[in-house]
Amino acid sequence: MNRVEYAPDPGLSSEKSMDQLLSQLKHYQRQSERLQKVNSLYQRLAGVLDLPTIIETYSIWLAEHVAHELIGYHNQTRQRMHLFCSSHGPERRHVIKVAEKLLKSSETSTGSTGVIDSLHTYQWDFESDEGSALLLLLRKNVPVPADDIELINESLSILAEPLKRTLDYEEIFEQARKDTLTGLPNRLVFEERVDGIIEQANRYNHPLTLAALDLDHFKDVNDTMGHLMGDEVLQQVAKSLKAQIRTSDLLVRMGGDEFLLILPDTGMAAARNLGERLCRAVEFLDIAAGQAKLGISIGMVQWQPGMSKGEWLEQADDILYQAKENGRSQVAVH
Repeated sequence: MNRVEYAPDPGLSSEKSMDQLLSQLKHYQRQSERLQKVNSLYQRLAGVLDLPTIIETYSIWLAEHVAHELIGYHNQTRQRMHLFCSSHGPERRHVIKVAEKLLKSSETSTGSTGVIDSLHTYQWDFESDEGSALLLLLRKNVPVPADDIELINESLSILAEPLKRTLDYEEIFEQARKDTLTGLPNRLVFEERVDGIIEQANRYNHPLTLAALDLDHFKDVNDTMGHLMGDEVLQQVAKSLKAQIRTSDLLVRMGGDEFLLILPDTGMAAARNLGERLCRAVEFLDIAAGQAKLGISIGMVQWQPGMSKGEWLEQADDILYQAKENGRSQVAVH
């Protein structure tokens, strides 16, 4: 093991020599502490193979050392983006809105900083042969000190490898987790993520709403125009629904003409407004279904503490049935 030796300057007094020694010792101590922090991050990221967990793990680790409101990541080449925000209520929605705008902007560049509505913004690039990706940090009211910026810079070398590994893994297994017809996430993705989404809502006491969606008169489309046209209709519907939701929402095709939509940080009033927009979006497609017109019925249930996943899904399905019974092409809520 290499040994660090201290050789005092003969021209310095004993007092100044001692000050120099103490300064060097503090410097080595800071280096040792920083190395321990970075090693802790390395251990936490080992074996993680999905982007949301990578970003959430990094943000939770960083919060122990550098206060911040949000960490966001966007890889435009692979069209992958994830945000992890620790704010609450209206402030949380505002922070996420600012982050999404910055991450999607083509004018951002590595190392750029700024202030937007009291949010200090910091951005870093991850360069690779496939292009670049952007990491974003938002902090409220006060800038990040220079020492903390150095810690972040060092941590990025640790973060880069798990990010690459995760994106490679996701690309390999993407087909197993994506509905081949519509391109939406499939049932497997729902099962992978729903428990974590519920846990996060419970931990931070955030509202969480589930919507069960089912097309109206879709069988008539298949019967009158054939299954190939039915497939095209499903693709149009999926595209239309996806255009209405946020990147933080999870829209899944469960099979046939059935969909599930998880809405994090969304109470029932906001969820219902979204549901009505989804109904209008499908109606706007103006697709004939025999003697009727294609529509969509939606049942919505807000998750409550103590409610099991099975109960949540069952209630959403029951409320969807009420929407069908009440005349279809409408939203029913619990």
